[in-house]
Order: sequence, then C-alpha cells, then structure tokens
Amino acid sequence: MLADARGLVVNGASAQALDAYERALQGFLAWSGDPRAEAQRAVDDAPAFVMGHVLVALLHLCGRDPASHPAARRSFERARSLPQSARERMYLAAIGTGLGGDFESARALLGCIAAQYPRDLLALAMSHTMDYLLGDVRAQRDRVAAALPAWSRADAGYHGVLAMHAFGLEECGEYGRAEETAFAALALEPGNLRAHHARAHVLEMQGRPAEGVRWMQERIAHWDRPGASATHVWWHLALHLLELGDAREALGIHDRRILAGAPGVSELIDAAALLWRLELAGTQPGARWARLAELWAPRAEDAYCAFNDVHAMLAFAGAGRRDLQQRLLRAQRRRVAQGGTNAIMLRGVGLPAAEALAAFGRGDYARAAARLRWLPEVSHRLGGSHAQRGILGLTLHAAEKRRVRGPLPRFGTPQFALQ
Repeated sequence: MLADARGLVVNGASAQALDAYERALQGFLAWSGDPRAEAQRAVDDAPAFVMGHVLVALLHLCGRDPASHPAARRSFERARSLPQSARERMYLAAIGTGLGGDFESARALLGCIAAQYPRDLLALAMSHTMDYLLGDVRAQRDRVAAALPAWSRADAGYHGVLAMHAFGLEECGEYGRAEETAFAALALEPGNLRAHHARAHVLEMQGRPAEGVRWMQERIAHWDRPGASATHVWWHLALHLLELGDAREALGIHDRRILAGAPGVSELIDAAALLWRLELAGTQPGARWARLAELWAPRAEDAYCAFNDVHAMLAFAGAGRRDLQQRLLRAQRRRVAQGGTNAIMLRGVGLPAAEALAAFGRGDYARAAARLRWLPEVSHRLGGSHAQRGILGLTLHAAEKRRVRGPLPRFGTPQFALQ
C-alpha cells in the first residue's frame, strides 16, 4: 500500500496516480495549474484510488457552482464502492453531508480529520476553504495555526499552509503578522497566488492603494495566469485603482481580465462587485450592466449560495432588470423554507441583503437603508471576505446619504460615463 507525500496511507493508488494527486493538491494550494484535471488524471490512471476520487469530489463540491455537483456525486459514489480506511470513510461522510446541503456538518467533519491528522493537507485546505465560504474568520486563522507545529520548511506544500494562515490572520485583523506570513510563503514559492491574494487583502484593508498597485504590478509575472484565481487578484488591483480615482483603468481590468472570454461564477461575482463599486463612486458602466445581468440570468433561481445571490442581485439591480430581481427573490424565499446551510444563510443575511439591493437599485434609498443598517454586524454569515462583504457597508453609506435627497432614478446622476 502506498502513502502520499506526507506519509498518509492511501488505498488503490499507483505511483503515477499519486504524482497526479500531488500535482492537483499543490496546484490547489498555490492556485495554479488545473487541479481538477490533475485529480481526474489520478483516478483515470488508478480507478480504485479512493483519495483521488475524494479529491475530485471536494474540488467540485467546495465551490459556489451547483453545476459542479453531478461530478462531485459521481466521484463520491465511485469512492464509496471501494475499500476504505477509517480516514477515507471520514472524508466520504463529509462529502455526502455536503452533497446533502449541510455544509456546516461537512466542514466539521473535515475539521476533525485535520485535527486528527495535522499533516493531512487536503483536509486542512478544504476545511479552510469551507471556513471562508461560511464566513468563520477565526477558524480560518486558528485551524491552520493548530496544524503549523506539524509542518516545517522542508515539507512540500508548506508555502501553501503559510499562505492559508496569512489569509486567516488578515481576516482576523492581524495585518502585520498576515503580511509577514504572506512574504514567508512567497519566499518559498514566488508563484503562490494565495499568498499574493492574502497580501492584497492586507493592503486593501489598511488603505494602502498606491503601494498595492505598485507591488502587484511589479510582481505580475508571478501571479498573472489563466483561471479564476488570477482574475480575482486582478479584481483586487482594480479596487486599489478605484481608490486612487482611476476608474477608467479599473473598468479596463473589468473588460480585459474579469469578464473576458466565458466567465464562470467567480468571475461573475467579481464583475458585479466591481461595477457596483464604480457606480457608487459616480462612474456609470453603461451597457456592461445589461451584459452582466444576462450572464447571471440562468442562475437567477439557483438559490444555492447566498453569496452568489447577493452578487446576482447587484447585476440585476444595476441593469434595472426587475423581472430577474423578482425571480431571484422568489427563489430565495422558497429556499428559506427548506433545510440546509444555505437556508440559514439566506434567512440571516442573504434574503434581506438582496431585498435591500433591489430597493437601492430602484431608488428607494430609505427602504434600502432600513434593511441594510443591521446587516454589516452579521454579514460574516454570508461567507466570503471582509473586503467582499464591505459592499454592503458601502451601499448603506450611499443609501443614507441619498435618502435625504428624496427619490432619484436608480443610482442617481453619474459624474461621468465610461463605455
């Protein structure tokens, strides 16, 4: 029986399949390459490789796209039919629970594996990912911190552990330690996109946009690559530019980097958040809203992820698409009546946030402000990062300012338009 690079025994693997598995895992840690394709190569080479199927399933499950669930379920069913160790059975319990919609329990099970096996890089990375998706900032920091004593600089993947810890530190407001840890990760692996991302967050939260633009542009060769992760780092660069008043270049990033090609959910989220910020700052994105609303339209009734829904509503409100707004709100209300983690997230934050954004979009700033006032205090329940959820606070600030002026058409009169 073979073992992975950290000495954990795996069932059904071949040496070649293990190599592909490690490439997939390292790619996920550094946000590089194509981890899903590498994981699929692992199980194609060794169909009885349980952890290979587990990795495929988790890569499809731990995202925000319900379209990935069938692939996750196929891998789950295949792994479940194979001989398993106790550790592998814990993974399958977590995946099955997540496929059933209970992501809190899935996260807890993955966390148990990470606690019992602190060198299990997959359990650590996936539980950290779920901490982010569910908005548990302390767990993002503390879970990785608990595993760190089991790791050293000599271990493959240590740079990824440091990068995860850097992000958790940043989300907990420990900006100095976060920056130091991100630099340590980059010293080991200059191309670790997670570490670049963690420092981008530090620079954003500390209001250092000029430094952010300079540093990110200097290191562009290390972090710019195909894929949604690099696109998200471009989004952070656009935020820095917007803070410096360079709306034209921020829109250029939207057009050339974020919404180019065939965007997935991650790119649609970044596009909506950037256009809304631009609109709040007085720049009208023009026809971009209509295109973005059409791209979001097939997902209007998903009600799968509250975080997605809020960003879809940004697009629908920005485009003035009341039809799509109502479809989204009806789907959310139906889902709230059901069980599962997303129903809880919708009830607490997702639905009232979407209602507030719809009100803001139609110029009902008093209603938008009334719905938004209490949300920043509980917005972590939406998942995502402080920087991403900050859009609710920005919208509240704008609504409070505008409501005293009386009704205005949609966003009011922009300072200038960029086509």
